[in-house]
Amino acid sequence: MAFNKVILMGNLTADPELKTTTGGISVTSFTIAVGRRFIPKDGEAQTDFINVVAWRQLAEFICKYFNKGKQILVCGSLQTRNFTDKEGNKRYVTEVVADEATFVGKKEGGPEGNSNARTYDHPAAVSPYASHPQDSQPKFEELADDDDLPF
Repeated sequence: MAFNKVILMGNLTADPELKTTTGGISVTSFTIAVGRRFIPKDGEAQTDFINVVAWRQLAEFICKYFNKGKQILVCGSLQTRNFTDKEGNKRYVTEVVADEATFVGKKEGGPEGNSNARTYDHPAAVSPYASHPQDSQPKFEELADDDDLPF
């Protein structure tokens, strides 16, 4: 059994650029800056720069609605690959292959944003990790304290 799931939230370091493979498939590669959770004793926060690749409609969605500095949440899997560059050197790459991406942070056009806000109802924009209004949360009920549990 194997499990490979990556969830990252950070800021794009550059505008993502949409490319097309020779087979006509949309793809984009970009880097997000992700701050580490803990600050070392010297008090200087550290940031990791994570390479991400997205394919097809997700690549198109990201290129259309995200730009440098914009916060993004990406879910996907970690992959490694190797190749030989033009000079004949063997190269190794580790990257996150995105399965989904969504908006996070303050909505543009709000009190602290600008008025260029756009909404896009795309399956990739829906995330199980996004917050929902309190009313949509499931209601839990307390169970009787008896020994008739099925396990």
